[in-house]
Amino acid sequence: MINALKTLFGIGPKVDYAQLVKEGATIVDVRTKGEYKSGHIKGSINIPLDTLGNNLKKLKKDKAIITCCASGMRSGSAKSMLKSNGFSEVHNGGGWMSLNNKI
Repeated sequence: MINALKTLFGIGPKVDYAQLVKEGATIVDVRTKGEYKSGHIKGSINIPLDTLGNNLKKLKKDKAIITCCASGMRSGSAKSMLKSNGFSEVHNGGGWMSLNNKI
């Protein structure tokens, strides 16, 4: 149960997000279009969580993906969805502002 919660919220071993981005990781911001317009990480793509299932073809399964949102809740859900659809390297970056400071 604890491990499931840790996985859902992206808690666990430290991830070097800056290195992942240098290696070509895709940052997927799953906030609404309006939230994304008000500020986002340069180079990220916006696929709102409620449309992610219909937009999986926009992402590459062989490339690392970092999900982010406002607080980490929606990005955790996005990570689970991507993993269950065959994406192997997916990281929950949490809130976009916090993630932006890490890269």
